[in-house]
Amino acid sequence: MDRTLPQPPARNHPSHNPHAQVSVVVIGYNDAAHITGAVRSALAQGPVVGEVIAVDDCSTDDSPRLLAALAEHDPRVRVIRRTANSGGCGTPRNDGIDAAAYPYVMFLDSDDVLPPGAAGALLTAASTQDAEVSAGLCVRRELPSGREVPWQPELYAAARLVPRPELRARLVHDTLCVDKLYRTDFLRKHDVRFPDGHVIYEDFVFAARVLAAAPRIALIPDTVYVWHVRRAATRLSISLDRSGIANWQARMAAHRHSVEILRNAPGGERLARAARAKFVDHELRMYVRELPTRSTGYQREWWSLTRTYLATFDAADLDAAPAPGRVIARVILASREPRDLPRLKEVAARPARLTPPYPRAADATPVWADDLPQVTLEHLLVRPVRLLPLAVDGELRPRGGSARLTLRLRELYGRVAEAGPTTVDVELLHRQSGHPGQRRTAAFGAARPDGTWTSTVLLDLGALANQEGGVWDVRLRLHFADGTTRETTARAAAGPGLLRRTVAPDARRGVLLVQPYATQAGNLSLRLAPGVRGVAGVARRRLGRLVRALTGASGAAGR
Repeated sequence: MDRTLPQPPARNHPSHNPHAQVSVVVIGYNDAAHITGAVRSALAQGPVVGEVIAVDDCSTDDSPRLLAALAEHDPRVRVIRRTANSGGCGTPRNDGIDAAAYPYVMFLDSDDVLPPGAAGALLTAASTQDAEVSAGLCVRRELPSGREVPWQPELYAAARLVPRPELRARLVHDTLCVDKLYRTDFLRKHDVRFPDGHVIYEDFVFAARVLAAAPRIALIPDTVYVWHVRRAATRLSISLDRSGIANWQARMAAHRHSVEILRNAPGGERLARAARAKFVDHELRMYVRELPTRSTGYQREWWSLTRTYLATFDAADLDAAPAPGRVIARVILASREPRDLPRLKEVAARPARLTPPYPRAADATPVWADDLPQVTLEHLLVRPVRLLPLAVDGELRPRGGSARLTLRLRELYGRVAEAGPTTVDVELLHRQSGHPGQRRTAAFGAARPDGTWTSTVLLDLGALANQEGGVWDVRLRLHFADGTTRETTARAAAGPGLLRRTVAPDARRGVLLVQPYATQAGNLSLRLAPGVRGVAGVARRRLGRLVRALTGASGAAGR
């Protein structure tokens, strides 16, 4: 045995608490800083939670002591202490499924929390709809800013019952296990378990097994899980640490396994196809956005592995994917070596951008490149303007306490001229809080000989800094003479002095550090640090990054 499993106290048995229906399984490994908060958030769900099963995966930090203290304070806490580390998240969750004493079970990671009322809302949906699974909205909370981004909000826009998973193929997009409540006997009857051992992206496989078992699924619009994203953490989570090629290999392996599970299930071909289309639209685009920053060796290996995997997809799988991912996949399949990475990165952005050149085949069909005529872009000739991958270059030039933002909208196979660009709304959104900043509207000038339309707005940097310091993202809404609009972002234009830090005078705080910069996706953003203290903080962080880089380089040389 590699675990110690205490028997549930008699007072925890369901018969002693008629309201208790849910077992919450909390897994953790060397996460003493956060596991107490996770367990307490589960206990705070109220009487519907009969037990919180804390599975400690052989931690070597203070986690065992903290869990013991929680169990001493609240008899609902049951601690399973594994005597050997499992190497992954699947095995400890399986321990929790085996130990669960209540009709329903849900999962919680040690560095996340359940919002108040989550278990009750999921339980109500499952019981009233006679559903084996109920699911709600998960939000990704960026820390330390607290900014929240909903995960797969389209699925949870309204309450609904899905009698069979294939009737709602988009379910394959939510591969999380933690934003759901499962009937315990359903998991046991169908032997729905996580992969054991050191398996990354075990959620993918578990989610596929759930769908393959054909449960009735109740969807609710309530927020039921808060996923904490700590990008500055010393040890990144699996989903954030994508620096090595092994991560991509693990992701493809988990996806391949999931597709096999779905395909072999009754009526699962539709779900399998949707899962492959989701891979093209989500996983492929996400990793392509990062590909230009990787080493040449990584790029070549990633390209080869991806090309081999995409070759197993049917043409219908690619046709089912949205256009940006589909184009990226076809470029990869058509070329043995990595190519056009900066341009592919722009197509992978959200929203997508197609940057020049804009070649045509001999029959005038739009194509990706003259030497890849088989990758056609004829969909751009009929796609609605509001969905076109329009490219808008943005140049932000600070001057004093203001900045001049020049936008250049590019032609796209005649579609822009046909629609007739008229004006553009420019809005700055604070990245951390999501608060809106300034909004400006300006007219586009006449088409220029180089096939662009230009518009210029003036931004008040001092007023922005008075609202909030930090990062402001530029959002655009393009208006056309035919009445259509297109929401997009500005692509950070490259050039001498365009992305340079400047220190500007500020009437309120004395000085203001201004830095236009390109995000990982290539979008134009603006960082403001008001006051001497703000400027000094930026300098300290920059120095810290430089020291860490030099230290890392020295360590690498030593190895």
